[in-house]
Amino acid sequence: MRAGRRLTRVAACAFAVAALGYSAWVPVQFLNTRIGGPGAYVSELAAADQPWSWLVRAADVLSGIACLVAVALAPDERPCRWATAGWLGLALLGVMTVLDSGAFPLDCAVLSDPSCAAAEAAGRVSAAHRIHTVTSALASAGAVLSLVALPVSALRRRRWPLIGYGGAVLAVLMAAATVWTLAAVASGAPVGVAQRFQVAVIGLWLLLVAVALWRDRTAAPPPKSHILLEGAGTPPVLICAGMAAAWFHWDRVAADLGRDHAVIRFDRPGLGLSSGHRRPPTLRQEAERIGALADVPLVVAHSAAGRHAEAFARLHPGRVAGLVLVDPSCDSVVRPRGAARAAAVRAVQRALPALGGTFGATVLASLTLPFAHRLLMGAHDRARSVYGRGRVLAATVAEWLAYRDMAVELRGLRATCPFPDVPVVILSAGPEDPCHRDLAALLNAKLISLPDTGHEVELERPEAIAGAVRAISRFHDT
Repeated sequence: MRAGRRLTRVAACAFAVAALGYSAWVPVQFLNTRIGGPGAYVSELAAADQPWSWLVRAADVLSGIACLVAVALAPDERPCRWATAGWLGLALLGVMTVLDSGAFPLDCAVLSDPSCAAAEAAGRVSAAHRIHTVTSALASAGAVLSLVALPVSALRRRRWPLIGYGGAVLAVLMAAATVWTLAAVASGAPVGVAQRFQVAVIGLWLLLVAVALWRDRTAAPPPKSHILLEGAGTPPVLICAGMAAAWFHWDRVAADLGRDHAVIRFDRPGLGLSSGHRRPPTLRQEAERIGALADVPLVVAHSAAGRHAEAFARLHPGRVAGLVLVDPSCDSVVRPRGAARAAAVRAVQRALPALGGTFGATVLASLTLPFAHRLLMGAHDRARSVYGRGRVLAATVAEWLAYRDMAVELRGLRATCPFPDVPVVILSAGPEDPCHRDLAALLNAKLISLPDTGHEVELERPEAIAGAVRAISRFHDT
């Protein structure tokens, strides 16, 4: 069973636990005879002064936490906004359920204890007691939102028919229960039966979602690589973006070079518009990717991708026209990880592809990556749509974890594979970097300093990159 399928089943189990915890009031109402029958609120069973309230509150907190875990591990249905709204509704239900009993329980049983009702009317209750009404209403609102949005998403996408058709039936029942509850509150009629019906519908909804996810057998889509070819001319220029970067960062460079070169841009697996990665990235794998994209290219590589380009040149010395290394990653001394740390990193790397396909990863990416992009690289129209994806976050973490391993792998290649006699230009941004000077000596490269430029040379000085490429092209022409 693939990792993504396992995570979906974990989400299903978590939803089942949430449904079970949300239904704890059913047996407890027979244990606590002080609550005035079905006419009382269900939440009175969890009031601070009631026996067995600790059990109801613990079950509610467990239910809320399980619901949040389930939503986080649920499959990401982007770009379906109905699915997003549905999962967020269930997340709201989970958060408010935790707060409802864990942080803001009732002080006492309002409908079952006249003295409690009098204290509430006189305002002699705690802030938690008053807030409880708000958290309960928001929990119900989250359930209603999910009962509307997820069935619409399921029916439109023809996925999870149990959620689509079963959820539609429960949505009608939930609407009837909500109207019944509100009418009972407004008229002073016994509200307990109506509220119990409403809470029972929510419990059945959580269980139905659990069953639908457990039975889900949707196959993973085939891998898709985003490759962009522009212009014409030789040698072809292959652009390798830096860590976590995408094709659009190189628009200005490609537009300039496309006038006299064939320019190839691509997104590595999980980044940009390419589908998610399925295995941890390695240096040899990235070198082979370069070789598969172009025949005898002039490789422009930024930051960590400089290692990919150098590895390609060493592994395939007859298939490279030259290198332009743009502020390349450079480490004087890199030591392998210890055995325990290496095993932990491998475990995380194996889990990342599946985690990148979850709704929780998408939410986390949407909240962090576009902001980080704006902070580090400035605003761009495509940034939110590209970086608000869980798979991009997973691929970014995977590349960061592989950073040291690739450095160690390159050191081994340097010891066994000579560097070919091809022209190399290194563009070094910022203050003078002794490591870049040593790298230039190692590769017999021309070192060009750009002291007033930041790390993102492709955005700040695209003409410097184009100039370096044309200098190598003139070398080939002569």
